[in-house]
Amino acid sequence: MHMYQGLIEFSWTLVMNMVTIIVLFLILKKFFFEKVHNFILARENTVKDTFENAEATNRKADEKLDNYNKRIAKIESEGREIIKNAKVRADAQAKDIIDEANAKASEMLLQAEKEIELDKFRAIAEMKTQIATLALLAAEKILEKELETKGQDQLIDTIIEQAGISEWQN
Repeated sequence: MHMYQGLIEFSWTLVMNMVTIIVLFLILKKFFFEKVHNFILARENTVKDTFENAEATNRKADEKLDNYNKRIAKIESEGREIIKNAKVRADAQAKDIIDEANAKASEMLLQAEKEIELDKFRAIAEMKTQIATLALLAAEKILEKELETKGQDQLIDTIIEQAGISEWQN
């Protein structure tokens, strides 16, 4: 027996292995490759749709955010306008109150001046009455006594003292 082998030999084992691989490939192709390929395509389409939906959702969210920002800006400007109007009304009301207070103060001053003038006229009238009474009293005293030059000064002093005690203190 000779044990020597050639460089290229034909072996049925190799042929059977090749046939088994080809049969296995055909079986897998018929039953699994299409299903796997279809699954991969469906998954790819699902991922694309998800990304497209996410982009559409992001665009909608951006639009809503812009709308909300515009609304907020509008509300803020309306708030500033309301505050401005309220301040203008408050300033006008304060001016009206100050004008009314000034008018009342002016009216009170005029009234006080009128009362002072009236009191002045009353005081002058009362003083005239008292002076007339004092003159009459002095005339009576002078006529009651014959006067000497020395006695006139003393008589006038007593008349003034009596008039001061009784009439001026009332």
